This record gives sequence, C-alpha cells and structure tokens, in this order.
Amino acid sequence: MRRSEPPRAATAAYLAELTALAAEHGVTRTGVAPADVLGRARTELIRRRDLGLHDGMSFTYRNPDRSTDPAQAVRGARSVIVGALPYLLDDLQDPGDTLDGAGSSAPRGRVARYAWVDHYAPLRAGLWAMAQQLRRDGWKAVAFADDNSMVDREIAHLAGLGWFGKNANLLLAGAGSWFVLGSVVTTAPFEPAPALVADGCGSCRRCLDACPTGAIVADGVIDASRCLAWLLQKPGVFDPRFRVALGDRLYGCDDCQEACPPTVRLGERVRRRLDAPQQRTVDVLDLLEGDDAHVLAECGRWYLADRDPRWLRRNALVVLGNIGGQHPAASARVTAVVDRYLAHRDPMLRAHAVWAARRLGLTASLPTSDPDPMVQAELSAPA
Repeated sequence: MRRSEPPRAATAAYLAELTALAAEHGVTRTGVAPADVLGRARTELIRRRDLGLHDGMSFTYRNPDRSTDPAQAVRGARSVIVGALPYLLDDLQDPGDTLDGAGSSAPRGRVARYAWVDHYAPLRAGLWAMAQQLRRDGWKAVAFADDNSMVDREIAHLAGLGWFGKNANLLLAGAGSWFVLGSVVTTAPFEPAPALVADGCGSCRRCLDACPTGAIVADGVIDASRCLAWLLQKPGVFDPRFRVALGDRLYGCDDCQEACPPTVRLGERVRRRLDAPQQRTVDVLDLLEGDDAHVLAECGRWYLADRDPRWLRRNALVVLGNIGGQHPAASARVTAVVDRYLAHRDPMLRAHAVWAARRLGLTASLPTSDPDPMVQAELSAPA
C-alpha cells in the first residue's frame, strides 16, 4: 500500500527519538555522517590490498567500491546513523573461568573479549529498531552490523564518535575501543556531526610495543599476515613463524586494546542480562576430542571459514603445543589427543599435530614418514 503523507521531518528531535530506541538495546553511542562516498577509506583499502597487507582477507577488501559507498546499500541515501555498543562487561557470570585458564585441570585456550558472548545480537536489535521506525515514518532505511557492505569505523569517525588509534581501532572519546559498531543507512537527511574528533594518541605507542608479532607496521596500519586475530580465522596452515607467539589464544587477540591507555582507563563498563555464560576460555582437549556437532555447538557463533570446525581444531593443536605441558594432571589425555591427531585423516591437522608433539617433547610418537607433502615438511622441519 502506497504511503500518501510525506515522510516525517528529519529533525534533531526525531533523531533523538531514534537513538533512544537503540539505547534500549545497549547502543549507547550514536552519531550521523553524510551518505557520501568514503573517499579516504576507499583509497586506503585499495592501497593496502595492492601492497598485500590484507593477506587474502575479504570482508570490506572484497569490493571497496561497494563497502565505501552507502548509496549502493540504499538508493538515494542521504545520511548514515552509526551506533556503538560497549562490550566491556562488568558482571562475570562464571568468576571461576579466569581469563588465562589458570588453576584449571586441563589446558584452556583464551577467547578475545568481543567473542565471549554474542554482542552483535543486541547491536542489531538496536539498529533494526531505528531502521524499522524510519521506514514506518516514510523513509528508506537498512541496518548493517559486522557486514562487508560497510566500513563502519570510517563512518563512525566521520560521525564524530572517535579517532583512529595507532592500532587501527576506532577509539571513542572518553571510552576507548571496547565497542562493536553498526550503522543504519537512510534517505532521511539528518544533520551530520559538526566536527571530527581530534587524535588522542599523541606520542603513545603502547599498542605497537604490545603486539606479540609486530603486526602494527605503521600508525593505523596492520599487516594482516602478522596479526594473530586474522591468522586464527584464516584458512590453511597456521604460519610457523607465529605459533609460539600465539600462546594460549584460541580465537582472537586483545593485546593492542589491553595496552591502550584510553581503553584501559576509560572503557565503558556495562551490565547486561546475558542469555548464555561468557565464553572466556575453551577446554582445548574437549574441543579436540569432540565431533563436528560438538565443536559447532560450543563455538559455532564465531566466524569460521566455510563453517568448518577443522580451523578451530588447528588453532587448538597450536595452543596445545604451547601450554599442554603446563597441566600435569592432564598429561595422559594430552598424549592421547596428540597421538590421535598424528593419525588423523586430515593432513592439515596431522601437520599441526607434528608441531604440537615436538613442542611437548612427544617425539617418540612422531611417525618416520607421511604420504602428504605438508606433513612431511613438518616432520623434516628443524626441531
């Protein structure tokens, strides 16, 4: 049915009503940017892709012309409302699940804070609430969150929410970087932010110094081929150069954020009713012993290339090689798991089991040869 009356006027009061809807879902920071082509972001995406800094990562690198043009998402778009939801949760549901798994009887892999629970669900709910109201009031509007259609950080910067830190994260004034971002592209012509937030990093370089692999190669520039957060998601063999540096990280890496003074001192702590316990660590032996259904039930809400549990098992084998020897009570179980994967039908997993066995001193378990070149290369690698 065609709407006969004109759309509601895009006033500041109307925008306040919309952002109040998002706030009900925990979206506490909002701003407006014009729906223009994101020229700086487009240039940088193409430049960094051409330099190979994306290391095969797709996401917004896949199609920079699309991900930097809000009008390709909504025809006739005039403005973008960006929303930020803090995920520095102040209320631990399971205080016994320590961040580093200390005191547990079995080796546990760390999970980056943004993946402890699904923070994107309430973010999407808040964005959808705004988009639905806009549509009811006669405007076109589409919400995006964790979507390769939109470079949210650039929009948030243009909307006056914060500045780009040296670690390439957007740092929100008075809050730091513990936020997930999303946006609503609309034909409503809301007034954009009057000014950008000035750089607040100054001479600080703590994030560069804290990165365990030196992945921050210039201010605001990440070499994805060295970034543990990307390597843990990237399909294929985990780069041998960074396996020891991985330590006990199973999914994601927070080091550059944990070292950031604005984030540490000013991070917005929130209390939110959670539908599931926070998954701060994962029992890597349990993950390696379980079948695909078990792995996906435990960790399937995370991004996994092709929804394939083998990449998490690969990560778990590297973690096991790094910390499996620190849990004497689980030594027999560790040995049994390594032996199982040394004989696994998947050569990629056999190869990582060879590395883990060497790290753990289980050289007696190693085969003398293997028909797969990938595994043979691991067996032939210097100890």
